[in-house]
Amino acid sequence: MTQLVLSRDQAGVRTLSLNNPERLNALSGELASQLLTALQAAANDIAVRVVVLTGEGRGFCAGQDLTEVAGPLLQGQGLDLSGHLTRHYQPVIEAIRGMDKPVIAAVNGVAAGAGASLALACDLRVSSSEAQWVQIFSNIALIPDAGSTWFLPQLVDFGRAFELMSLAEKVSAQQALELGLCQQVFSADNFAEQAQAYAEQFAARPALALALTKRALNAAMTGTLSESLALEAELQQQAGESADFREGVQAFMEKRSPRWR
Repeated sequence: MTQLVLSRDQAGVRTLSLNNPERLNALSGELASQLLTALQAAANDIAVRVVVLTGEGRGFCAGQDLTEVAGPLLQGQGLDLSGHLTRHYQPVIEAIRGMDKPVIAAVNGVAAGAGASLALACDLRVSSSEAQWVQIFSNIALIPDAGSTWFLPQLVDFGRAFELMSLAEKVSAQQALELGLCQQVFSADNFAEQAQAYAEQFAARPALALALTKRALNAAMTGTLSESLALEAELQQQAGESADFREGVQAFMEKRSPRWR
């Protein structure tokens, strides 16, 4: 079986690279399946503190691999697009959002269609200076999927999201930064090294605190203020009972850097 997702560990950071560069890492059912397995393995590995998702070659992810659907479609056969999304895309998006670890999209090249959705599902995004983002779905008369209709309006306003989706407008790395689609833009010349250094900053932070913060933010995106206040109290109790909290207080009192477990 072809290895469509490569994995590399360094300094608590696991980098998962989509490995179909000849097709700009377009998503097939098999690639999505392997990615889900890799995400689940990272989530369960206590040595992994941060996950970085990127692509091999020139692209991050060009979206759905249309060769999977073009044949049956042109032959007049029906397509179960709903089932395809439910089987292949939905579990990947939910694995990213449900993981108690920061997940960073290192967008090294084009992020189009479901590839853009994949990046938007991550907690943080860094972009190569040469990357482009595009909600390309309307070019083939489809609607945005894999979570884009939920994630994009959270980052930009409704009108801008609708415009980007309707016109399939290409967004440069600098525009993505200005819109809030990514947190950092790094030079294409040493993008992988800068993305790794960025991820290591999060790997060096207290893991439980970051996990609980992500959990609280996830809930806040769909909950009320009262629900967020109640969850904060619950999660803060968990954080306060941790060895990291005791170490943090002790390090503060002793005016030294904390040694997180």
